[in-house]
Amino acid sequence: MVLDASGGQAQTRHTPAARAQGGLLVLGLFIVLLFAIELVNAATFHSLNRTFGLRPRSADGLLDILTFPLFHANLGHVVSNALPLIIFGFLVFLSGLRVFLTAVAFSWFGSGLLVWLIGGWGITVGASGLVFGFFAFLLVRGFFNRNWWQIALSVVLFLTYGGILFGVLPGVAGFVSWQAHLGGALGGVAAAMLLKPRRVPQQRQATER
Repeated sequence: MVLDASGGQAQTRHTPAARAQGGLLVLGLFIVLLFAIELVNAATFHSLNRTFGLRPRSADGLLDILTFPLFHANLGHVVSNALPLIIFGFLVFLSGLRVFLTAVAFSWFGSGLLVWLIGGWGITVGASGLVFGFFAFLLVRGFFNRNWWQIALSVVLFLTYGGILFGVLPGVAGFVSWQAHLGGALGGVAAAMLLKPRRVPQQRQATER
């Protein structure tokens, strides 16, 4: 039931509690989708990766940008991405659905585009680019907002999960796509800059003499 715009249940969807519930639901469904896709993929001996994985610098690879984060190398690959996706995605969702979708879009396409441009000759799959995108978004947005709570949260996240940032560097692990991580992080920074709060200049009130 939705009440009139003057208040009531129509406003509850904008409360922190409603956003938290929405974030858990959306992230939970996304993780379930990733595991479901992996089960089907594993049943076909991961042949779907050759169709939907990202192939750099190929015409078909541009379409792969839309699908490659949904597929993974194995079940362990999905598990390793699931927890940070839930944590960082949930924190981003607390800022609202529009903010969340913007961060997802920029992280997703930033990750895919950089892999397509400078990725290796293999096929890239996995949602870790989204993890890096969410992480970078939270860090940058915390400083843009100039909010002590958000800045403190960003510092805690960095100290707790900062080790994953090494995944953006070339040569850290030969089987890890640092291009996907770096592209996702750049996308997250771009999203935070796009959504940067704009200061409203204080108008000087003219006084009559």
